[in-house]
Amino acid sequence: MNLMNQGQLNVAGGLLFAKTPHYALPSFIVKAVAFVGNQIEDERYIDSRDITGKLADVFQQVLGFISANTRAVQGDQGFNSPGQAEIPRIVWEELVANALVHRDYFISAPVRVLVFANRVEIISPGHLPNNLTIENIKAGNSNMRNPILASFAAKLLPYRGLGSGLLRALREWPEIELIDDRVGNLFKVIVTRHGVPEATRES
Repeated sequence: MNLMNQGQLNVAGGLLFAKTPHYALPSFIVKAVAFVGNQIEDERYIDSRDITGKLADVFQQVLGFISANTRAVQGDQGFNSPGQAEIPRIVWEELVANALVHRDYFISAPVRVLVFANRVEIISPGHLPNNLTIENIKAGNSNMRNPILASFAAKLLPYRGLGSGLLRALREWPEIELIDDRVGNLFKVIVTRHGVPEATRES
């Protein structure tokens, strides 16, 4: 199954099945911070977590972090309704799954999830592999950087590896900016939020 080498779990095996993979793989975690304002240098923050564990657990914890630090919108619902998420959950499912499955695991750095008042940034180590471009992936093209991880992720996450996840996210929420930073060797997704004043975030 290509999950072990000489009786030891490899990186994919550890991420998928080890109880505490961050002990052996301390860089392969998610650092999540929710800020009061819109600047990363702002010392005021609402929530900050190092999210660790098996890949499936990390996925759920990241979704929970984003949900807890973004709004529920009442819309046309009644006063006693819990409201709807300001950005559809499927957007986060697709973007977070892609960040975990397709990041470059040869780079010893965490995935970062940064929630600001006006946007959410998901930053993955490693730029797009091979000849992939932003235009390619928006057209549905894909290139599996981590094929072993991807093959098991399809059984554990809402991930299919068909190149369609990003298209679904863009369909549900078109205000998503993709940045392939080849100089910084990272891939950044910026999801725009609407009308969340800082005073509201602090109250």
